[in-house]
Amino acid sequence: MDEIQKYDEAVEAIKTAILQSQYEAARSVNEKQLMLYYSIGRYISLNSRQGFWGKGAIDEISERLDKEMPGLRGFTSRNLRYMRTFYEEWKILDSYRAQNRPEDASDILELANSEITETAIAPIWNLQVPNMQDFPLDAFLHIGFTHHRVILGKVKNIDERVFYIKRCASEHFTVEALKNSISADEYHHQGLLPNNFLQTLPASEQAFRAVNTFKDEYLLDYINVEELGVRDKQDVDEKMVENAIIHNVKNFILTFGKDFAFVRNQYHLDAFGEDQYIDLLFFNRELNCLVAVELKKGKFKTSYLGQLQGYLSVLDGFERKPHENPAIGIILCKDMNKSFVDYVIQDYTKPMGVATYKTSKDMSEELKRALPDVEDLKKLLDSEDETT
Repeated sequence: MDEIQKYDEAVEAIKTAILQSQYEAARSVNEKQLMLYYSIGRYISLNSRQGFWGKGAIDEISERLDKEMPGLRGFTSRNLRYMRTFYEEWKILDSYRAQNRPEDASDILELANSEITETAIAPIWNLQVPNMQDFPLDAFLHIGFTHHRVILGKVKNIDERVFYIKRCASEHFTVEALKNSISADEYHHQGLLPNNFLQTLPASEQAFRAVNTFKDEYLLDYINVEELGVRDKQDVDEKMVENAIIHNVKNFILTFGKDFAFVRNQYHLDAFGEDQYIDLLFFNRELNCLVAVELKKGKFKTSYLGQLQGYLSVLDGFERKPHENPAIGIILCKDMNKSFVDYVIQDYTKPMGVATYKTSKDMSEELKRALPDVEDLKKLLDSEDETT
């Protein structure tokens, strides 16, 4: 091994250690901040809701904090109220009984000091959450307070909240990405994809992963019909949608999930002298298989399944590597009768699913306003390209 290679390895090892340390430090800071906000929220809730404080107390306390601690950020009256909401919405996590709850400010300071792990975290996070076997504590502590605020403000059901907490942590969502996920109602689209995975995939674990990987509906909000020069959305054909997806392939992969890698569009299959072309071909690292996506502009037809099954047969026979799992096919169409698709798809021997998609033309005005501007997205993608 020459010296240059040794230095390269040393630099890589040290860099990895630094990044890991920075990550752990940032995570630790975030956890302690959430614990502090939770504790302050409990303290404010007990005193304000039970009438110990008078009207306007939170505003007065915030002003005094600002005067006594100049430059202090994050403790405006609005944020103090957010902390109270944070506690009240998640107080099912609090295993403290009345005798252990802080009654004055000195208890708040005790919860925030260096002994916080022993005095607060262990008992507070001794979780007894209704209707859930395993609460995602790591994910809960991993995401920022702003993310929690968004989830609490927009989602009322506890199971939905847990879903978005997990999504935030695993996908490293920005606040905007979280808002988009909630606006797209991803919780109610999980695991609903009409499919035959359980019957066609060799391992049940693989089948369940596949079911949870794909949704029954995808919001392709970056496909703007007006920008395509089409007046009537009925005139949008598969090629237009395909071109728009290719132009925004990063967004499409983010819509599908972080484990997808784009292979190419119009992927050429040549078997027995027959030329065939798959609209979009991906590889999924988690499923360890090729994923063929066929785009259809109208309502689902049974003939689409026969066409896709042929593509999957050729992919498995001519393209699949020995260590890979069987290829999966997804039909993306504008509309379908789910009950009908669920019934007919079971007779096919290749793993397939059917999902619908919506473009910007199909979205309500309320949802459009909730999404980031197209130009802002383009600038963001351009900046990412420049830094990679």
